[in-house]
Parts: sequence; structure tokens; C-alpha cells
Amino acid sequence: MSEPNTPQPEPVDLSALAPLKHLAFRMLWGTWLMANTCMWMSDVAAAWMMTSMTTSPLWVALVQTSATLPVFLLGLPSGALADILDRRRYFIATQFWIAAVATLLCIAVVTGIMTPPLLLALTFANGVGLAMRWPVFAAIVPELVPRTQLPAALALNGVAMNASRIIGPLVAGALIASAGTQFVFVLNAVLSVISGFLIMRWRRAHTPSPLGRERLVSAIRVGVQFVAQSSRLRAVLVQVAVFFLHSTALLALLPLIARNLHTGDAGTFTLLLASMGAGAIGAALYMPRLRQWLPRDSLVLRATMLQSASTAVMALAPNVWVAVPAMLINGAAWITCANSLSVSAQLALPDWVRARGMSMYQMAIMGGSALGAALWGQVATVTSVPTALGVAAISGTVCMLLALSYVRDTSLEEDLTPSREFKVPIADAPPGEGQVLVTIEYLIDPLRAQDFRALMQESRRSRLRQGALSWDLLRDVNQPGRFIEQIIDESWTEHLRRFDRVTASDVSLRERKLAFHVPEEPPLVTRCVVETASTT
Repeated sequence: MSEPNTPQPEPVDLSALAPLKHLAFRMLWGTWLMANTCMWMSDVAAAWMMTSMTTSPLWVALVQTSATLPVFLLGLPSGALADILDRRRYFIATQFWIAAVATLLCIAVVTGIMTPPLLLALTFANGVGLAMRWPVFAAIVPELVPRTQLPAALALNGVAMNASRIIGPLVAGALIASAGTQFVFVLNAVLSVISGFLIMRWRRAHTPSPLGRERLVSAIRVGVQFVAQSSRLRAVLVQVAVFFLHSTALLALLPLIARNLHTGDAGTFTLLLASMGAGAIGAALYMPRLRQWLPRDSLVLRATMLQSASTAVMALAPNVWVAVPAMLINGAAWITCANSLSVSAQLALPDWVRARGMSMYQMAIMGGSALGAALWGQVATVTSVPTALGVAAISGTVCMLLALSYVRDTSLEEDLTPSREFKVPIADAPPGEGQVLVTIEYLIDPLRAQDFRALMQESRRSRLRQGALSWDLLRDVNQPGRFIEQIIDESWTEHLRRFDRVTASDVSLRERKLAFHVPEEPPLVTRCVVETASTT
């Protein structure tokens, strides 16, 4: 029993709306809602305009491909830039790029020079801005709320995305029906500029690294290495790519589905998109309870099956009375799966590499979406729209079952809290160039060698995730208990950066390695600069 005067900890608010109590999150969340509303207005207008210029399912589906492909192509450099630059300034720059493209698109429509190839080109340019903007926003969110509220914050981002899925198409549909498509692009340009100025109101203190900025190529390499050495992230990337490869079939072909419904028109298309968004919003507000009831893999599988079932219904829907409930269910399944995987990715990333990791997560989404839009558009061209949707529905569930069964997260839960436990080395004459070779000598009981080797594989993953170029474990042929851990860093500066990336899990790993070391004195550590041989 606690003492009467013992202070009790403040209860943590884990409700779905708790993140909105933080001013910075609330402001940027509102901006994100407006920015995504602009995106949906533009996408709806572009997709509908394409159906008025051509009846080819492939050309219509390529609108979706043009919008998503840049995220796949530019994900790595955009994520690296978001990690090494001032995130606030970078966020502002990406938003004004999108505003500029929206203005050009508006001019092209108003002047009447729009053609299918030009529409795809401008949609692609807008996708470039989205590719640069998304990683920095994903990296900012964990800065704005406590870690315990991160799942709710990500769910609210899903609410913003899907509220914009309702607002954007409704506004776009109303303008298309009453005034014309060109006015959608005019409003989109104006709102995109306003969003840029709203982001400028956010105040964030940028703390430059005393080691200077990472080089872009090196930052990309380190980001790829981190993801490659994380079984949790690898599993998430495969699962999210599989989900969006199949779920995008419905979105890519939705303009044609809307036209083929009884009395289908632009208003029908808008209604279907709004229904999907409404379903997603309802499920997002219910996500805290869903996460308590079911483990992540169960949520992902059940959401995928529900999404596939609703897609199959849409393949056969004769009218909006059947299509609207199916789209509501589809939206709920979509946000459940996407949010579950997004939370897993965010919790597996430390802040120093967060934008790079989330950019690769977004690459998996957009790569799957771009490939899926082209694939299912081609299948619909060769067969029919209902056939393409039916195949996507069946394949989606089967492939997710395989992904969950064979691409699994085998790692333990890690504490990614930054730590300054490791002592930073000091060189009398810091080398200006040349790779750095680090060796750590362990003397262990030979009878425990097998367990030590297994533990050192964790050390290998840790060193490579921190940015080391290579890692090897050497065994002395004459002294069975003598092992040497060998790490090569790109430079002295990159060697020092690894100490800035140490987490509480790395500290725990070091303690487990030291438990194998027999002598009382710590393992011998040496650091050498690799000299390049020269001829005279």
C-alpha cells in the first residue's frame, strides 16, 4: 500500500483525440488536412479530366501511376534531405513546390492547352513535391507528441487524409458540376499557397550537428543499411507493398466504376470517394480499442480480407446503394491496415534516421500503388474492370497471408532512447581523410564460443545500422577463446557519428557482450586509419 502523501503519476491520456491538445501538432495537423484536401481536389479533377479526353482504362489508370511513381523514385534522397537539413525550412520549400505546380496546372487548364501527356507530366511534377514533403512530415510528428500518443497521432493523420478524401472530392465535384474543371485547379493553387504560409508560422529550433552535415550519398547509404538490418522494418515494407499493390486497383479504376454504375456521373465518383473517406475516419477514431483487442498481425490480416471482400463487391455493384456501403467498409479496412503498419514502422526508427526510414516506407506504398495502378489498368484493358477487381481481391488476401507467414519480424522489442553511455574517442591528430579500422579484442571461455558468435550477430546488425561500412568477427587459430570484432567506418567523422546514434538497446547489447569477456580489464580497443599505398 502506498503512503498517503506519495505523489501519484499523472495519468497518460491515450484517447484518440489526445494529440490535438498539443498546439504545434494541432496547427500542423490542420495544415496537413488542407494540403491533402488540395491533393484530392487535384487528383479528382485530373482523373475526371482524363476520362473526358480519352476512354482508355490504361490512360485513366496512369493518372494514379504518375501521381505515385515520383515517391518511389525520389524516396531515398527526400528522406535523407529531411534528416540532414532543417526540417522546418525543408517542409516549407516542399509545400511551395507543390503550390508552384498547382499554379502551372491551373494555367494549362484555363488556357485550354491541356492534353493527356501534359496532364500526366504535371501530375508527375506534383508527385515530386509530394515525394519530398511526406518524409519530413512523417519525421516531424514524433517530435510533436509523447511517444505514448504516437499511435493516436498517426491515426489522426489518417483522419486528416481521409477527411480530405471527403472534402476534396465533394468540393471538386461541386465545382466540376457547377462551374467547370478549371475552377478546381484555381482553388487548388490558392489553397496550396495558403498552406505554405501556414507552415511558416511553425517555430522549431534546429540544432546543427557539431560534426557538420552528412553528405547526401553517405546519408542515403546509412538509411538503406539501417532498414536492411532491421527485420521489423523489412517485414513492414513487404506487407505494406503487398497491401497497396492490390488495394490500389479499386482507386485506380474508380472513375470507370462510377461511370458504369446506373446513372453514374462526376457526382457518383465524388460520392464513392467520400464514402471511402468516411469509413476510414470512423475506423481511425476506433483504432485505440482495436489495438487493445487484437495483435498487429491479426489486425493487418483481417483488414486485408475485409478490403478484398469490399473490392469484390464493387466489381459486381449495380448501383450506388450497393457501392456506397462497400466503399465505407473499404475505407475502414484501408485505414486499419495502413495505420497498424505505419505505427510499427515509426516505433522501429530512432529519430536520427526517421525520415529516411519513413521515406522507404512511403516508397513501398507508392511503388506498390504505381505498379498496381498500371497492372490492374492493363488487366482491365485486356479483360474488363470487374475481372481486374475480382483478381485483385483474391490475390490481395492470398499474398498477405504469404507475407505474414514467411516475412516475419524476428527481432526483440528494442529501446531506441538515445544514450550518451559510450565514451566518444579523442584523437590527438584527427585524420582528415581515410577509412577508420576499429578492432575490439575479446577473451572468452571457448566452451561458450557458440553463444558468443550468436550474440555477435546482433552486434553486426547494430554496427551496420549505425552506419559502419563493414563488420567482421575474427577468431585466433592458436588461441580458441580470442575473438576480434572488426569494424570499418567511412571516415573519422562518420566514426564519431556512430556515437551520436547509440541507443539504450546498444548499451544493453554491450553489457551482454562484456559478460562473455573473462579478464577483469575491458576488451582492448584500437583505432587505425587506413593508409592508401602510393607509388613514386
